[in-house]
Amino acid sequence: MLISLVRALILYILIFFCMRLMGKRQLGELQPTELVITILVSAIAAVPMQDNALPLGNSIVAVLLLVSLEIINSSIVLKSSKWRSFFEGNSIVIIRDGVIDQKQLKKLRFSVDDLLDQLRQKDVFDINDVQYAIIETNGQLSVMLKPEKEPVTAEMIDINNFEKGLLCLVINDGEILKRTFEECNMNEKKLNKILSENKIKAEDVFFMLADKKGNVTIVRKEAEK
Repeated sequence: MLISLVRALILYILIFFCMRLMGKRQLGELQPTELVITILVSAIAAVPMQDNALPLGNSIVAVLLLVSLEIINSSIVLKSSKWRSFFEGNSIVIIRDGVIDQKQLKKLRFSVDDLLDQLRQKDVFDINDVQYAIIETNGQLSVMLKPEKEPVTAEMIDINNFEKGLLCLVINDGEILKRTFEECNMNEKKLNKILSENKIKAEDVFFMLADKKGNVTIVRKEAEK
């Protein structure tokens, strides 16, 4: 039993390390090669966890080899457009000025229902409103609306739009996160002043958000029952 737990822990740490090396992506954003590597790594790691008789080293070597190949492939893709096109494919325009390109739709084996479904997920319910719709290499749909159908922005109606900057988590469950100070022009002196004005201690804060303009949101911890 102990051996199984140790083997599982080793594989868990290995896979976690490898996934961090490959970068952060959601499943729907994976390129074909990344998806294949992820599936293979998962399958290889599962086998020695189920059978203690199998050498753990063989699986570790196989996993490291696959991840190394993916990292090498990613490096080549960054430098070679032809290599990138071969392994990842190219983006394809399937709607131009409200007209569906039926040939491309058939080539992608995309049904009209699939297309309408993805358009609705982009809050587009009328194909006539679409200037361009593009299937990206990861299978996601990108949509550009016609100018007259674009949502109104502050720039369009000439409203001064002052940037607030990134909203940062300054305190999380009573812990001060100094690593976020730079993004929201925060420092210990400002933080202590804000806490003092709100008559609260850092350890009593559930979370505190702040932006560059000095706007803050403080939520106190609920009293324990």
